[in-house]
Formats: sequence, C-alpha cells, structure tokens
Amino acid sequence: MAILDFLKKKKPKEKPKEKKPKKAPKVKIEKKGKKVPKIKPKKASEIIYRVLKEPHITEKATVLARQNQYIFKVYPRTNKIEIKKAIEALYGVDVTGVRIVNIPKKRRRLGKITGFRKGYKKAIIKIKGGQKIELIPR
Repeated sequence: MAILDFLKKKKPKEKPKEKKPKKAPKVKIEKKGKKVPKIKPKKASEIIYRVLKEPHITEKATVLARQNQYIFKVYPRTNKIEIKKAIEALYGVDVTGVRIVNIPKKRRRLGKITGFRKGYKKAIIKIKGGQKIELIPR
C-alpha cells in the first residue's frame, strides 16, 4: 500500500545541536556609580549633514545677520538641540538660542493645472556677540 504511506507517522529526524552565540554582558546602570555602556559616538560630519540643508539667504536674513542671527533651512524631523550641535560643530561658534519655523506648502496654479509649492522648516540661530558666520565665502 504505497499509496497511503503519507498517512503513516514518520520518526522525527534528529537535528544537530546548534551553539548559541554568547550574549554581551549586561551592564547595570546605577545612578551613583554611573556604570553606563559605551556607545560609539557619531562623527560630527554625519550629524551635520543630516540636520542642515542650506543657509536661507534673503533680504530679511541679511538684516538679521547684523544682529548675530542667521537663518538655515533644516530637515523636517530635526529638533533645536540637534540644530545647535550641528551649527557649533560646523562653524565653531557659541549658539545662544534656536527658534524653529515651519513654512507650510502653498497652492500654485499654472493655467488649469494646480499644484503645491513645497513647504520646509527653517531655523533662526542666535550666536554670541562678536562672533560671525560667513555663509558666502569671499
């Protein structure tokens, strides 16, 4: 009865035992002893170019530059802390304040065709007095 052989119970095959990889030792985090696992720090250049897009150069931005305030376009998911670290690392200045403005997308029309102009996020950075950022190299 070879036709009904598939109904018979088969003996399970023995699998060779696999070696489990060793787990990394757990480090206890204590407040007093401050045992914290070491995390490899990212390079400054990796952080900078994931935060800043470009300087935003307009008439208003040049007026603000006299008051030690500079405007940059930034990626939409960045926050004030990341922006501050990126500016300090790239330009070597002391940032005293960061303000963020979300510019919404705007409706544009060309004949019958309607569309949208892209929105973006911009950051207004205030630096210490006496320091400068040269946005356009001379």
